[in-house]
Amino acid sequence: MNIIAIVDVAYLVAAILFISGLKQLTSPATARRGNQLAAVGMLIAVVATLFVKDILTPAEMLGGLVLGTGIGVLLAKRVEMTGMPELVAAFNGFGGIASALVAGAEISRLIADGEPLGAASAVTIALSVLIGMITFTGSFVAFGKLSGRINGNPISFPGMRFITVLAAAAAIGAAVWMALESGAFPAQPDGVIDGALAVTIAAFALGILLVIPIGGADMPVVVALLNSYSGLAASATGFVLDNTALIVSGALVGASGLILTNIMCVAMNRSLLNVLVGGFGGDSATAIEGTKSMEGKTATSTSADDTAILLAYAEKVIVVPGYGMAVAQAQHAVREMGDELEKRGVTVKYAIHPVAGRMPGHMNVLLAEANVSYDLLFEMDDINGEFDTCDVAIVIGANDVVNPSARHDKSSPIYGMPILNVDKARTSIVLKRSMRPGYAGVQNELFFNHNNRMLFGDAKASITAVVNELKAMD
Repeated sequence: MNIIAIVDVAYLVAAILFISGLKQLTSPATARRGNQLAAVGMLIAVVATLFVKDILTPAEMLGGLVLGTGIGVLLAKRVEMTGMPELVAAFNGFGGIASALVAGAEISRLIADGEPLGAASAVTIALSVLIGMITFTGSFVAFGKLSGRINGNPISFPGMRFITVLAAAAAIGAAVWMALESGAFPAQPDGVIDGALAVTIAAFALGILLVIPIGGADMPVVVALLNSYSGLAASATGFVLDNTALIVSGALVGASGLILTNIMCVAMNRSLLNVLVGGFGGDSATAIEGTKSMEGKTATSTSADDTAILLAYAEKVIVVPGYGMAVAQAQHAVREMGDELEKRGVTVKYAIHPVAGRMPGHMNVLLAEANVSYDLLFEMDDINGEFDTCDVAIVIGANDVVNPSARHDKSSPIYGMPILNVDKARTSIVLKRSMRPGYAGVQNELFFNHNNRMLFGDAKASITAVVNELKAMD
């Protein structure tokens, strides 16, 4: 068997591992294994490519693997769970810039080797640069919004949409120019090089212009979409290099990212176009100040000991986690509370809204890190019918995803968004630091329901106090 046949078999094995890994990512119980399978598949594909192209010596390859592994482990150890959305956004950006750089390197190689460039190849290179640079700058704008370095509110200025359209037209025009000039390449490479530079500059600006006007409430959708972009950029680069592994892996990431984006949009009852051109919501710190009264209703406060009594004598408790749980790093305390209640014979379940947190699956990751059993995690459609028979629903740092106004208030920016039916529980308890609204900037009707109680304070401290009260009852 010659080296080409061996590489083809390696690519086939890698593709099988990619597909198997993606399949297992659909369930929290198998997601970790799926990640490992996909990582092994990528390792096989990278090593096979480096060997067949004779790019690196075995020693250089080993050194690169050790260095990359060290950086990856360091990031994984140092980044807090609350920082995972920013880390994912950054990874998307790095994937995008890598694709653009590889496309640029291919132009340099063709010039050095004196090889011709067909019109189709020129367009493929232009697409790799275009999608890669949009992903790069867009992802780091998302990183800034998620990390608080950039205001999470939608940012715009007069003429912004016109400039965005102009940048898109410039990028497309430059790609066409590259195709037209490809016939004179490599004898006269200036046309292709100038076109590539124009695509790079236009795409750099376009990535910023597309993401900066999107509000913080839409960041889960944006992260999913940029993930898809990074896959499409990788797939385009695969065509540039005639590399099967890149084409397959990029297409898989691109397709799965688009599917996830659609799931996020459905969960918010909004179209992708509406998200991209009409972002809403931003930093809760800049949202309107909440009050303890609303249309003649008053929010009722409670204490940790009263909460513990309600939970201890319940038959079924549903926990609804939100980004506030991530900020307070309360997931371990939440798991301990669940363990204490289960010792008392209480049925405990966790209701996960698709857009809770700041990236897809954020709550699942947090709870899994705290060793909450996967069997206790339920998606919105699977758990919503159980709130009617629930004694206590305890909301930990969630807001817009449990706001009943989404069902009936047509003036609300979250109108029509599917929510968790917390208001249908016999008693609901909301843990928050204050009465401030969520990202959408509207007050939450749930806070003022007659059967709702507000437990103010840091979520971790509040849950720990509840756990201590439960233990004291033994």
